[in-house]
Parts: sequence; structure tokens; C-alpha cells
Amino acid sequence: MQNILTHIRSKAVLYGSIAVVLFGASLLVSSNGRNDTQTLTVQRGKFTQQVSVSGKVVAAQDVNLGFSQGGRVLGVYAKVGDVVQAGAALAEIENGELRASILQKQAALEREQASLALLKEGTRSEELDVARSEVESDTVALAQAQSSLVEAVKDAFTTSDDAIRNTLDQFVDNPRTNPQLNFIVNDAQLENVVEGTRLTMESTLTTWQRNVEGLAADAALPGAVSEAQYDLVQVSSLLTNVNAALNKAVLTGSATQSVIDGYKTDIASARSSVNAAASALTTAITAERNAVSALDTSRKNLTLKQAGTRTSDVAAQEADVKAAEADLVSARAQLGKTIIRAPFTGLVTKVDLKVGAIASANVSEAAMVSSGVFQIESFVPEINIAIIEVGDKAEVTLDAYGSDTIFSATVVSIDPAETVRDGVSTYRSLLQFSKVDPRIKSGMTANVVITTDERDGVISIPQGIVIERGGKKYVPVEAADGVEEREVTTGTVSSLGNIEILSGLSEGDMVILSASQ
Repeated sequence: MQNILTHIRSKAVLYGSIAVVLFGASLLVSSNGRNDTQTLTVQRGKFTQQVSVSGKVVAAQDVNLGFSQGGRVLGVYAKVGDVVQAGAALAEIENGELRASILQKQAALEREQASLALLKEGTRSEELDVARSEVESDTVALAQAQSSLVEAVKDAFTTSDDAIRNTLDQFVDNPRTNPQLNFIVNDAQLENVVEGTRLTMESTLTTWQRNVEGLAADAALPGAVSEAQYDLVQVSSLLTNVNAALNKAVLTGSATQSVIDGYKTDIASARSSVNAAASALTTAITAERNAVSALDTSRKNLTLKQAGTRTSDVAAQEADVKAAEADLVSARAQLGKTIIRAPFTGLVTKVDLKVGAIASANVSEAAMVSSGVFQIESFVPEINIAIIEVGDKAEVTLDAYGSDTIFSATVVSIDPAETVRDGVSTYRSLLQFSKVDPRIKSGMTANVVITTDERDGVISIPQGIVIERGGKKYVPVEAADGVEEREVTTGTVSSLGNIEILSGLSEGDMVILSASQ
């Protein structure tokens, strides 16, 4: 690898020139003595994507800093001329919710860690007693909830029966056999609906009454609850239609305005009572379901404590701890986006922020000059700029000291606007030397290899071996009976001609390179 890097550096002599190098799996070339067939033995290897770029060492310059997201400025902690240490906060935007989230994530992590510690300690006798007590308490609570549900069903019937047979029937003739409203409705269809529904309601109330007689918290309760919910809807619908009919009543000598108004008042009261009964039934249903769930949970808890701690339980809880740790790391990362920190020790040269002002994302709000640390200025062609990011690591050689002396550096900024050089759009990029070194001087020519991607266990082969046909890709592979074309899925292609094989080839496969005719 060192020899390859040295070769790359020796070629990067033009200021601003660039090359992309990808290293893939090891390929062992062998030759078949019978037909001079050359093959490559596929092996997994380290896959490194690097960009080679040349530049110049420049004196310490301004590094523009800004927020990764916009917001209202909460505090400004540095001013122009201040010398700050690496990592020091220069300013931050409002982030109270994020800080609260971190506290919550921290508490969640501590809970998971405590649960893990308890699992490893095992169950104590006191815990078993508490678990048994919870089961007993939840059993009593369920019985009470079921009893309340029974009463709610009965009350729903009583309320509905009163609303129909007492309230409604006061102005209905022959309500149970041939219902007829004792006033005229200026809507014949609505009148027929009310009278017809009252007739069917009689059988509904009769069946409902039979179901609630002797109702208890047993297997019949769920069915009675469902029936009560349905019947309440029917009763409510009938009362709504009756109210509409009263609004269309024709005033007569017997059906005076006063009489009709009295009917309306009675029906309104009945509707209110039915709605209250329906609400009470819903509340009782929810309470009963919650009681069932609580008892189920307490029983499972008791069973787990009686069973003791299993290895799988510990492993699962350890996974929960790791998940909580990841959540905390993520929350802290989000908080970091709201704070401008000094990337290195240096002098603050610009602060364009005021407390209370609105700061935009990705806008230069502050600047620093590194103290005694030189930078490398380079211009990256647009074809390669997309794979380089701030934070990428790099190895640097200086012509003054030869290729054997290597310095480390980090990409610290990439200009958003292009710079046209020799008719090509390039992007000015700065790399910061990692350490102060007295050998580094302004104006020196630098050869930089930026590592943009690095993975282990990757299979890659020369791109020229891959055959494209019919929208698919194939590779000739040596087989027992000759040569087979193996379909493959490919990934990244290097400028040197290596192509990543995502699927289709395995370690040990013999790829056909060439054959003499």
C-alpha cells in the first residue's frame, strides 16, 4: 500500500490535478500450462477510495464557521481577537428541547442499565412478594371493573327503556303494537320512519331486557356489552328522528305550540340521558380492558420473576442498553448542530452574531485563524468534488522533504462556489495539518491523498473482464468443464479500471483473464 501511495504522489505534480484510485481485493494471477490461459484468483481485500490532489502550503487563514441548522441565537461566547481552544463553544442557537431530549435519553439509558443490573442480580424474595401482591390487587381491580361494566350495561337498558316507553310513548298511540304519533308531521316519510322504528324498537327492548336480567361478570358479558352498544345507537337514532319530527309538527287544537315545546323538552332530556349512558358504558369498557391488561402484565411479571433470569434475557437487555446509548449519541449529535465550536486552537477573526437574531443554516457567521498551523490550498475539479467531505482524513507529502516524509491532515472547508481554472470548474478546498511542525513552510508544494472511503472484505476485479450483454453483466469463470459466464452485480469503478463486485463472485473463484489462440 505504501508503494502504491508513493507512486500516486509521484504522479500528482500539477497544481490542482487530481486522480481517483480504488483498491479492491487481491487478485492472484496464474497461468495454465496447457493453453496459456491466465486466471485471477478472487480474494477479498481492503477497498480504499482516494483522491489525489496537489496544492500549496499557505499561511494560517480564516476558517468560516456556521450553524448546521437555522434558529434564534441564544448566546455568543467569543468576540473578535479572542484566542480560543479547540472545541470551545463560540455561539449557539436555541436548543432547549434538544437539551431536554438529551436528559430524557440519559434517564432512559440509566433505566436500561439499572434493569440490566437487576437481571444480573436475579430475583429476590421481596420482589416475588411484591409481584404476587400486584397480581392479587389487579385481580380485585378486574373484578370491580367487570362489576361496574355489568352495571353500566343495565343502566344503559334502563335509560333507553325510560326514554322510549315513558318519554316517547307519551305522544304515541298504541306504541307497542301499531305506533301512531298523536300529532301531524309535515313530512310523511319522516313520520313513517319514526312510527316504523318505534315498532321494531319494542322487540329490541324486550330482547335487551331479557339479556340484562341476571347478567353477571361471566362469559355472557362481552356479548351483552356489544349488544348494548348497538342498541344505544338505535335508540339515539330514533330519538334524533323524533326530535326532527317535532320540529316539523303541524300545530292543531290538541297539538298546540306549548304541547309541542313540552315534547321537545322531554325528548331533549331523554337524548341527554341516553348519551350519558353511552359515555358511561364506553368508560366502563375502557376501564375493564385496562384492568385485563394490567392483570395480564402483572401475571407475566410474576411468571418471569418465578422463572429467574435467563441468559437470553440478559442478552436482550444488553441490546436495549446499546439502543439507549445510540439514542443518546444521536441526541447529542443533534445538539451539536446548534453550536458553533472552534475546530482548532486559534484566533477569532469574525463574529457576525447577536443574541436574539435569527441565524440561517450553512451561512458563515464566524471565522478563525489557526495558531501556528499551516493549511493546504487545493482546487478540486467538479467531477470529484462530490465524494470529498469536510472531515475526510488525508496523507500529505511535501516536495521539499520527499515521498518518505508523510504528514497528516484533515479537510476543513470546501467552497460552495466554483472557481474556473483553465476552463474547468473547480472548488477551492482547504486541508488543515493535524500537528504543528516547524518543517512546514508557506509556499511549499504539497501532494495530498484524501481518503474518502475505506472498507475491508471487498471483492473487485479489472473492469475489462466484465462482459455487458442484454442489460446484464457477466464474468468468465473457470469451471470443471470449461468456462462459464457468471452473472454479476457491480458497484464502484476506479479510475485504474477496478470494479467492485457486489454479487456473483466468491473468494477462490478463478476468473479468466486471457487465453492464447
